[in-house]
Amino acid sequence: MAAPLLHVRLPGDASAPASAVKTLGTSRTGISDMLVLEDNFFNSPPRKTVRFGGTVTEVLLKYKKGETNDFELLKSQLSDPDIKRLPWLKRSQTVVEEYLAFLGNLVSAQTVYLRPCLSMIASHFVPPRVMIKEGDADVSDSDDEDESLPANFDTCHRALQIIARYVPSTPWFLMPILVEKFPFIRKSERILECYVHNLLRISVYFPTLRHEILELIIERLLKLDVSASRQDIEDAEETATRTCVGTDSTEGLFNMDEDEETEHETKAPERPDEMVHPIGERLDLLLSLLLSYIKDVCYTDGKIDNNKTKDLYRDLINIFDKLLLPTHASCHVQFFMFYLCSFKLGFAEAFLEHLWKKLQDPNNPAIIRQAAANYIGSFLARAKFIPLITVKSCLDLLVNWLHIYLNNQDSGTKAFCDVALHGPFYSACQAVFYAFVFRHKQLLSGNLKEVKGLRYLQSLNFERIVMSQLNPLKICLPSVVNFFAAITNKYQLVFCYTIIERNHRQMLPVIRNTAGGDSVQTCTNPLDTFFPFDPCVLKRSKKFIDPIYQVWEDMSAEELQEFKKPIKKEMIEDEDDDFLKGEVPQNDTVIGITPSSFDAHFRSPSSSMGSPPVLYMPDQSL
Repeated sequence: MAAPLLHVRLPGDASAPASAVKTLGTSRTGISDMLVLEDNFFNSPPRKTVRFGGTVTEVLLKYKKGETNDFELLKSQLSDPDIKRLPWLKRSQTVVEEYLAFLGNLVSAQTVYLRPCLSMIASHFVPPRVMIKEGDADVSDSDDEDESLPANFDTCHRALQIIARYVPSTPWFLMPILVEKFPFIRKSERILECYVHNLLRISVYFPTLRHEILELIIERLLKLDVSASRQDIEDAEETATRTCVGTDSTEGLFNMDEDEETEHETKAPERPDEMVHPIGERLDLLLSLLLSYIKDVCYTDGKIDNNKTKDLYRDLINIFDKLLLPTHASCHVQFFMFYLCSFKLGFAEAFLEHLWKKLQDPNNPAIIRQAAANYIGSFLARAKFIPLITVKSCLDLLVNWLHIYLNNQDSGTKAFCDVALHGPFYSACQAVFYAFVFRHKQLLSGNLKEVKGLRYLQSLNFERIVMSQLNPLKICLPSVVNFFAAITNKYQLVFCYTIIERNHRQMLPVIRNTAGGDSVQTCTNPLDTFFPFDPCVLKRSKKFIDPIYQVWEDMSAEELQEFKKPIKKEMIEDEDDDFLKGEVPQNDTVIGITPSSFDAHFRSPSSSMGSPPVLYMPDQSL
């Protein structure tokens, strides 16, 4: 015969060490010995039946008699992609060990079988499918309660490492298979959790794959995140809470379509940390798994490993740039960067510097620069671990950049309010306003009765920014503008209410008669922005984020009264500049802001549970 292709370890050979192997097919005497030694192996249930009928034992008996055709077919069957159908994981430990040895010998002798073997192993990274009898139909479902799952996963990872020892290029062939085998995001949370768990384990012993594996996981998390808004998840939780405490006397009256389950159907949670919203539950499980992995990688014996954390930061910041920055309306996935940066101040500062470079680089697309500004503002406002000195340094950079931007626009032909032309400028303004609203108490908590803090805030020259022809108060989110106006008014930094009222009048519908008929022109806020680090509403993931997260502190009654103190009319007239003249109606009084004026726009972001609440603070002197 030709040189042997396969080597099979023979169990039960008392005269040979466990590591001894015999050559399959070198002589008929060897086959006879194998038939005796492996009788228990081949006859242990379930028995392997070859494609053409008959057992493996029968085939080998024919081979002993010189009939080699069936034996060649047997070898082909064992080494084709259908190898994954062999239920080897639930066999005895002896059988499992022999199968692992077989896989190693197979791929080392014929690398053409590497992909089928890797695909077979990857298919075991999720709970096995079982058939459930429901009436007259057989329904396929995952066996989520299989107690042997952890042991099976361990064995699969052993198999991958054994194959990698024979074929060093295994990781290069494995990654496309892992992408292909990733379960559809609508699969059950248990299937997704198991698969992601196993992917993260692979990234530990195949470090060359870590970046690609993390990118794959975060990409799928992002798809889940954008398919369910924070508001949808909050509404589902509130509905479930009301359902649990309310009466169920009407249950069953209108449930004729109860068999038609919808994706957003709410149900009472079985566990305290379970999310009611189905997508929220999947997202929470996977994100908490990723956050746990980040901590395990960065910490050794309770102490941070700087080198490992730096390597992981490089991987995650590249993924952040590729996936998160260009994506609008993601609510939770970005918290992996928030969490990693909390480990050490140096990483938080590196993250801010990275975003700052994105913002000020004119070669970047406007959408990326605006997203970078959004992240800076939200990060400065929400990260409890960022010290005041870092906040002040970032505000100095941002405000100085805004003033330079205005210098370049003052004498230009584009010095007018247009978000399409000045999008990064408006996003930077909003980042400054938002961070100021959250951090103003700390900024003013200096010595000498706030004198030092006030001098610092006065040096920022907010007045020039607010009064500029670019008019950022018109573009920025009204809830942020309102709080910024109230706080700066209290400390006499800048008076914003006249500009706010003027902007509000310009946003009212204007009906005019044209040659083509009546038309309605409505001005709305064109800056479609968001705050990336608004509160996390996922129950498991919140446990990682809450200790390092700055929540919005509601104002006390005394503070509210302070904001509502009358402002002298003379001050209003003194604050008016040439920008407002000719725009305000020429009458003796200025129309004040009424509660109904901001009904449509004056509210906290709907997705922000902890952002500044709706608060109307009119000018009482008008």
